[in-house]
Formats: sequence, C-alpha cells, structure tokens
Amino acid sequence: MKFTLVIRQGKTQLIGQLKEIPGVLTQGLTIAEVKENIQDALALYLEDMREDDAEDSNAIIAQEEVEFA
Repeated sequence: MKFTLVIRQGKTQLIGQLKEIPGVLTQGLTIAEVKENIQDALALYLEDMREDDAEDSNAIIAQEEVEFA
C-alpha cells in the first residue's frame, strides 16, 4: 500500500501529513525525521481505529482483512 506524504514548513519544524489519511500528522526537524515519524503516526492511527472497532463490535456486520497492491 502506498501513501503520499506531504511535507510543509511549519513555524519551527517541518509538518508531515498523509494525503490519503489527513488525520495522520507528524513533525520533525528534517525530512528524514518526518519520514520516520509518519510511520509511527500511521501505526498509532491504525491501532486506534482497531480499538474503536473493537469497542463497537455489536454493530459490525462483517469483518475481513484485505490487501491492497
């Protein structure tokens, strides 16, 4: 799965955001640091989404893993 990382100059640091998932944000002093941090931010975001699904499991009709090329 590929995502587009958009990096902008903030007031004091670089700001990174995934174009496809705007809720995944991070910051860093260098582009390399932003690239590293965005992976952590995405992992935390997905973990949080899984926890939300688990809490609302009574409303789930179907659930399966899918792989995107």
